[in-house]
Amino acid sequence: MSKNLAAVDIGTNSFHLIVVEQLSSGKVNLLTNKRVFIRLASGKNGNKPYITEDDFDKAILALKSFANIITKYNAKVRAVATSAVREASNNDEFVKRVQLETGINVEIIDGKTEANLIFMGMKNAIPVKDKSVLGIDIGGGSTEFIYACNENIQFAESVNVGAVRLAKMFFPDFIITDKAVEECENFVVDQINTTIKNDKNLNLDFAIGSSGTVDTICLIKEYELKSSVTHKLNGYEFSIDEFEKIYHQIMALKTSKERMKIPGIEVKRADVIPAGLIILKQAFKIFNIKKMILSEFALREGVIYDMIRKS
Repeated sequence: MSKNLAAVDIGTNSFHLIVVEQLSSGKVNLLTNKRVFIRLASGKNGNKPYITEDDFDKAILALKSFANIITKYNAKVRAVATSAVREASNNDEFVKRVQLETGINVEIIDGKTEANLIFMGMKNAIPVKDKSVLGIDIGGGSTEFIYACNENIQFAESVNVGAVRLAKMFFPDFIITDKAVEECENFVVDQINTTIKNDKNLNLDFAIGSSGTVDTICLIKEYELKSSVTHKLNGYEFSIDEFEKIYHQIMALKTSKERMKIPGIEVKRADVIPAGLIILKQAFKIFNIKKMILSEFALREGVIYDMIRKS
């Protein structure tokens, strides 16, 4: 006996859907996935972001296509929205309109819930039993940090630094300058230290990274080693030295047009990748990370495993 489950992740930079078959063994089999790049809450009302009519049109179109796929697979669905919707002044309207026009119920989750769900995804992709690990998920609007020993979470925090948020703040024309980099670095350090009060000397076995920035680093490394890439990189590792080499390679390219030419950088990420790299660089320093392993599972997979756990 099996049943189908779907997870929708409404992020700041992209929307994701996965549909899986839950097997009687307790394992899951991926049936399909879909990703659409949409940057939400692009409007500003004073200091408060809001979801514009253009954002609504794009979001509804994407979620209608997701709803059709969910119906096709007759899947039970859970949809979660993160930083962009969380902070938008008209997020209530977003939830109502999505429900009305697509039939999808959107749950706006807080940062701690997001962090816990991300780690649930990570630990199902990377073995962490008997290990001391720090999970880091760099999103568009926020970055989640989860410290766990032997699978038990010691802290799970969401810090308001994300690749899209910082690109807008410090690189509005998406051009890198030394001054902007320094200001961005200082902001990241301040936000991490202000949000995460815990001891940063964690004596880690390794860090686990997920989502766009870490994916990109692994793809760049793999393209440098091979002429073609499988794009199945779960468990892929890179050291601090390998990271710093790629960091300097990308940060030397001042415009997104130049960055697009590096194999492994998606066109839709070329503008915000410097901000993501700055977040990761400061995280490596603050937590004294020596090695990072890529988890291809993150929030949406965590949502699936949480659905299974509660069923």
